[in-house]
Amino acid sequence: MPFKPSATFRYTAMRLGIFAGSFLVMWALVYFRVVPAGLGGSNFFWVALLALVVSAPLSFVLLRKQRDEMAVQVSERVDRAKARLAANQSQEDGV
Repeated sequence: MPFKPSATFRYTAMRLGIFAGSFLVMWALVYFRVVPAGLGGSNFFWVALLALVVSAPLSFVLLRKQRDEMAVQVSERVDRAKARLAANQSQEDGV
């Protein structure tokens, strides 16, 4: 049986990938002075903030399918946990 990563892992990995790509693009834009640089030694944080602002809407649009898959997977896990809890409670009540 081949390894299939969970939907949560795939979504998180893809989200980090979009952030990393945005970070590199923002770094290049700051380096070539298309976008203003941060003040003093804050350039890294400025670029990270820009990348976060750019990657969030991209992730929202591009990762809709993965987010829906993750929601279904989390919902199934919650339903299984509720069923186990109900079964345990009914065993305790029966004793």
